[in-house]
Formats: sequence, C-alpha cells, structure tokens
Amino acid sequence: MAGLLERVRAACKAVAGRATHVRIDYDSIPSYAASLPLERIAHPQIDPDCHYLGRGDDTVAFFLTLNAVNFSSGYSPHLRKRSGMSGYFTVASSLNDHYSTHGPLSAQDLTRLSTDDCTAIFGQEPDNYIVRELLQHFATALNDLGRYLLDRFDGSFVRLVETADASAERLVALLIKMPCFKDVASYGELDVPFYKRAQITPADLFLAFDGRGPGRFDDLDRLTIFADNLVPHVLRLDGILHYTDTLAARIDAEKEIPLGCAEEVEIRACAVHAVEVLVDELRQCGHSVAARELDYLLWNRGQGSAYKAHPRHRTRSVFY
Repeated sequence: MAGLLERVRAACKAVAGRATHVRIDYDSIPSYAASLPLERIAHPQIDPDCHYLGRGDDTVAFFLTLNAVNFSSGYSPHLRKRSGMSGYFTVASSLNDHYSTHGPLSAQDLTRLSTDDCTAIFGQEPDNYIVRELLQHFATALNDLGRYLLDRFDGSFVRLVETADASAERLVALLIKMPCFKDVASYGELDVPFYKRAQITPADLFLAFDGRGPGRFDDLDRLTIFADNLVPHVLRLDGILHYTDTLAARIDAEKEIPLGCAEEVEIRACAVHAVEVLVDELRQCGHSVAARELDYLLWNRGQGSAYKAHPRHRTRSVFY
C-alpha cells in the first residue's frame, strides 16, 4: 500500500511526458492558476437533494454503494435523465430516492441485485440495449461490493471504512481489491493507476460528515483529482490541455474514445498531472490548495452552460 497515490502521480507524469495526442500548456499555468476563484472551495458541499445525508451509518452505506456505480459518464448520452440533471445526479438522486422510500440496501441485498433491479432503481428504459449494458455493470459492481463486505467485514459498510483507520490512502487500497474499483490502464510498458472511484469515496465521506467520524481522513490531501471525462474537458476549453486535431475532431463529432487506447489514457493522465502542476504553482504563490479541492472547483465549473455546449470525450467504462 505504501506510496499508492504517489504511484498514481508518477505514472500520470510519465504519460504526460511522452504523450503524443494530448499536450499540457505549461506556459499558461501561472496565469490560469491566478485566475481560479479559490474562494469557491472554502466550504464545499454535497447536494442534499440528491444524497442520503444525515443518516449516520446508513449515509456511509449510501456513499459506498453510490461510488460502486459512479461510472456512467460514457453512457450518459443514452441515459434517461431527470429534468435538469446530469447522468451522475440522475444516478445519485435515484439511489437516494430508493433509500428514502425502501430503506438502505444491505450487503446481502447488494449480492442479490439483478440488472432488472438496477433498471428499476435507477429509472431506466429496459429496452435500451446500451443502457442495459451499463446496468449489467451496475449489478456486477454492486454484487461484488456486497460479497466483499460479507466476506471481509461481516457485511458492515462502516467496518470497511473503520479498517482504513482514518487514512484515505488505506481506504483506496481496500476498495481496489474489487475489480470495478481497480482502475489501472496500460500505456506501452507502463501501468497507469487512476483509482478514480476509490479516491472519490473518502472525499465524499469527508464532505458528508464534515470531516468527523467516518468522514475523518488524516491524509485526505494526498488524493489526486478524480480522473474522469469532465475535468479534462474543462481544462481543454480553458486552454490548459491541447488535443491533436484528429483527437479533437473525434471528440467534437461525439465519436467514442475506446477504453485503454493511447488517447484515452493520455487525456486522463494529462489532466491529473496538469492539476498537480497547478497545485505546485498555487502553493508557490502562498495558497495551500489540494488536488481534490481543484477537482471540486473544476468539476463544478464544468456544470456550466459554456462547458455543456461542447462535447467531451465519451468512453464506456466501469471506472468513470
């Protein structure tokens, strides 16, 4: 486990150094860093209308369950979304509604969920074959989580978190023992870990519990960004990431970028490394900012209409 998150940083830096499809505009980093509205990360919050907050142990269960299926971005154009909501918020609010109406899903419940069950919970059309593929992945991920909890933690979501002993890095190490959390790509001879959903889990718990109890993590600032398809999109539109004309044209034409191809790995890795460079720049200017906080800022910036007006890369994946 030692150095788990440093391996993420080192691998992404290595990819950025040899990337041929994506380039970081290092010259623009200082002015971009100076332009960021850092005051917006002073009091980050989780939307209470879409998340099962204030329920103690059941809130822990909710966020572990939600992050087991927090990988709909590549399927988002095909999802039946709730009015005014993105794919993520549709999934989160659907699970929240299920918990509010039927109570939390136990570890045993998770092991029994089928694709049809997931179709009902997340309010999707059963005849949409692309969405059904996603929901099959949802069922597998939730089944795996339930079995893992029963086999290792007596079915207790809280015990899993407690086993991490207030370490975000240890919680990541525990979560990536499940296949759908083990987010590692190949790039030439390099193994490139991202661990997007495993990393976002302690960050979510921290916000949900205001850094106390199951939300206490003494090393939270060791987390990298949560490499998905939105933060790279924001960095591209903001002029920090530059794509080759061929890659840009494919994304703008809404062509799928296959999981594990060089372009897809470079997009995610360059976003991770670009934010690390931004963190260093801000710290040199006297701002104590963590990568996870910039992720929060950039991800929320990406919810704006100016960013939604342009296509982002789409990859069908169980990792983001």
